[in-house]
Amino acid sequence: MLFLTFIVPTIIELYTIILLLRVWMQWIRVDFYNPFSQFVVKITQPIVGLLRHFIPAIGDIDAATLLVSYIFTIVNILFIMWATNTRALISISLLPISFIQLLTYAGKLGFWLILIRALLSWITQGHNTIDYILIQLTEPLISPIRIIIPAMGRLDFSSMIVMLILIALNYLFLDILLFVDPIITNILYSVHYLM
Repeated sequence: MLFLTFIVPTIIELYTIILLLRVWMQWIRVDFYNPFSQFVVKITQPIVGLLRHFIPAIGDIDAATLLVSYIFTIVNILFIMWATNTRALISISLLPISFIQLLTYAGKLGFWLILIRALLSWITQGHNTIDYILIQLTEPLISPIRIIIPAMGRLDFSSMIVMLILIALNYLFLDILLFVDPIITNILYSVHYLM
């Protein structure tokens, strides 16, 4: 059962993060003719495409994709509770826990995008199609910090500061989850779901 509590939630979490990436790409208005953008759209279209006919966008935010990612987060937590034989503890607190976990996924997505952008900047030095999309996706997070703390010569610490803020927010979300429902939070944390 340990194998299932690892592999199934990991697959659902990765797909949920790809869904959040699609929302973020549409909100930022990234170049959708880029091969990476096309990959994200093609892998999420089978599920999201059906709901987009019924659920309209809210401004620049794709509400259908957000709803699907929220539902996947709920399903993920329900699966973990089923796999750990704690179905009896399921309560209405699952809804805010899922919402907070979805925010955590968004923070993880931002963290990894910034880290990949930093690593690729050493290797490709901006001559890659992925670099352009990573800059488009991460610049809204990094530029406010860059205004406060400008680059010192060729060293730019704004990426590192944003990553530290995202890690701190992850711990804050864990504290909020412990406040909302400590029992379910401890169960999810014990199977390494909340990390």
